[in-house]
Amino acid sequence: MDLQQLEEEARQAALKDIQNMLQRPGQLEKVEQYRHRIARKKASVEALLKTGMQNQLDGVRVGLKQLETCMQDVREVRRRMDEVERLLQGVPEVYDALEVVREENTKHSQYATAMENLKHIFNVDASVQKTMALIEDDKLLNAHQCLADLENSRDDLLYELHKQPKQHASDKITLKRHFEKVDTVSRELEKKLRINISRTLNILRKKPTIIVTALRIIEREEKNDQFALQQQKVTGFLPPGRPKAWRRMIMDVLQQSVVTRIEGSKLEERADNKMWLVRDLEILRQIILEDLRVVKSLCVPCFPPHYDIFGEYVKFYHEGLSSYLDNIVRSGLEGNEYVSMLAWVTHTYPGVELMAHPDLNVDVHRLIGPLLRPEHLKALEDEYLQNMQRNYQEWMTKAAETEKQEWFSEMVPDQDEHYYHTSAPVIIFQMIDQHLQVTNTIHQELTFKALVMSIQQVEIFGQTYLKNVIELKEHHFRNRDQIKYFTHYIITIVNNSQQMVELAQQMKQLYWPKSRTEHYEDFERLLVTFQRIRAHAASYLLEEAFLDMECHFNDLFTAKWLASNIAVDTICVTLDDYFQDYNHLRPNNFEMVINEAQKLLAKRYIRALLSKRLSKPRTECDAITRKIKAEAKRFKLFFEKIAPKISLSDSPLDLISTLSALLSSDIELLVLDLHTLLGSYPSLNEDHLVRLFYIRNDVKAAEVREKVQDAMKSKKASIVSIAKQDCIFKEIVFSDKLW
Repeated sequence: MDLQQLEEEARQAALKDIQNMLQRPGQLEKVEQYRHRIARKKASVEALLKTGMQNQLDGVRVGLKQLETCMQDVREVRRRMDEVERLLQGVPEVYDALEVVREENTKHSQYATAMENLKHIFNVDASVQKTMALIEDDKLLNAHQCLADLENSRDDLLYELHKQPKQHASDKITLKRHFEKVDTVSRELEKKLRINISRTLNILRKKPTIIVTALRIIEREEKNDQFALQQQKVTGFLPPGRPKAWRRMIMDVLQQSVVTRIEGSKLEERADNKMWLVRDLEILRQIILEDLRVVKSLCVPCFPPHYDIFGEYVKFYHEGLSSYLDNIVRSGLEGNEYVSMLAWVTHTYPGVELMAHPDLNVDVHRLIGPLLRPEHLKALEDEYLQNMQRNYQEWMTKAAETEKQEWFSEMVPDQDEHYYHTSAPVIIFQMIDQHLQVTNTIHQELTFKALVMSIQQVEIFGQTYLKNVIELKEHHFRNRDQIKYFTHYIITIVNNSQQMVELAQQMKQLYWPKSRTEHYEDFERLLVTFQRIRAHAASYLLEEAFLDMECHFNDLFTAKWLASNIAVDTICVTLDDYFQDYNHLRPNNFEMVINEAQKLLAKRYIRALLSKRLSKPRTECDAITRKIKAEAKRFKLFFEKIAPKISLSDSPLDLISTLSALLSSDIELLVLDLHTLLGSYPSLNEDHLVRLFYIRNDVKAAEVREKVQDAMKSKKASIVSIAKQDCIFKEIVFSDKLW
């Protein structure tokens, strides 16, 4: 530290302070005041410095005194250690000199121990008999006291032998043999405790003091075990039979009693009663609920708190029940037994009917876990679904065969509100609904799996059903006299297919989770299958009807047709006769058949119109056009008569009048008429139009061809049909071409 520099810095700082204080003339008058103030500050600082210096000096003085005292203590310790070392040099000689004293002391200790236990040594047999008698009389506390005295005597004597430097095995053997009956008494007392503890729940209802006595004895033995183990750590001596671990013993006894009670609850086998599992599970529920109530109300006050006896009992029942149910599952379940087991394990056991009952209020999922392991529970659910699937397959195969047999029978189908039907659709979906209601009692995921599997099985049934329907149709059309009620049963099939679609949609509405999208294609496939069956069966109905009218369609647009209305009259009468049966179709199906019949009638009539059967001059074509329009109107009136409630607007029969109008059109304006027609019906092709004008022999073929081709060229600008009946022209195909 540079004192000169510090002094200079202080001087400069002082000058700055003086400059600041004396900046104005008026401040010179206060110079004396400033000087006194500075003097007081200086005196104050000097006083503080003196005080600080004095404190430092006092501290140093005290420290020096303490160091001096410590030095004296160190010298005193060294002197005494030297003295101790000098005294210890003579210890070996003293130890050797006291050998005789030690031996005498050991003998004295043994004699003293022997003297203390003389009564027990000489009265072992009498004490054992007395103790056994007390055990027989259920005076267990007194018996345990006597047993403890005998064990203490034996253990004290053995301990004295253990302390001897030279131990003789014969001495220990002799002593143990002398006290060997003590072990018998201990085992007998343990046996008695086992019996009492195994009957805990029954005894507590009548005489709880018996259980309290047993627990007091067990607690004493637990303390003796702990003392013996501590002694072993210090001395290496462990009394024979220790530790007895009677607390673990009684817990094992309680657990075994629970297992026995669970297994003993079974009253029936499957051969005795089909509802054996339901009854067994209900008995188990009642037993466990009642037992745990007793445990909570009577055991808890009697058992020491650290036993947590209620929690232990819950664990015992859980483990015992888990093992018991696992054995039942491994032995195999049948039918509804799967449902009973799954519902009981999933809902009844952890629910308010048992563990979550207000009297118990046990959350088994949080405290213990599931009754059956997840993989076992999943395997059980899979077996249940497989069993359900086998039942579906068996029943639906039988249902399909039964339906098939009914088709060939001599009996008319059943009627429901005048509509033909069979009970199969309702029975199938009732069966599915019952299964799904049952699975709903277990959990929603299982219900969804069962729903998907049910849909798949119904779709498989539909494929078989469709195959049988096709076989029925082929068999019938080979010989139409073999199946008496073919039409009736085809109507039944149409109605059943529609009902299957409706019932499937209702089932989806009830059970399909709105958030689930997987397996939706299975449901769509089911609907498509039965809609296909419905369409096939409806087409077979009309195929049969139009087969009877084939010859009359062949008479259309012939000389015979020009002379009379017999062909069209017969067609209408035949259709009317068939539609008397078609009235047994449900409204939606009847409407579908009406629409298909109109379409098919229009197609057959137009096909006859284009079949090159007539060739007349223009003057006669006007009459032909009027006749065609009249017959088209006749057909429409017929359908309005048999289906007054069904709208026939945009009927395909209107195509007949539209085409017939071309026969009387001006040939010069034909291109314009064709252009308008092709704009609405782009499926009309060149062959159709040329065949139509075959009827007019006043028009040259080359001219018609040219005009048709011109109209066809303009058709390319409009390739999308605006009329739903346009598809009819796609289905009218001729193998022979005019051009």
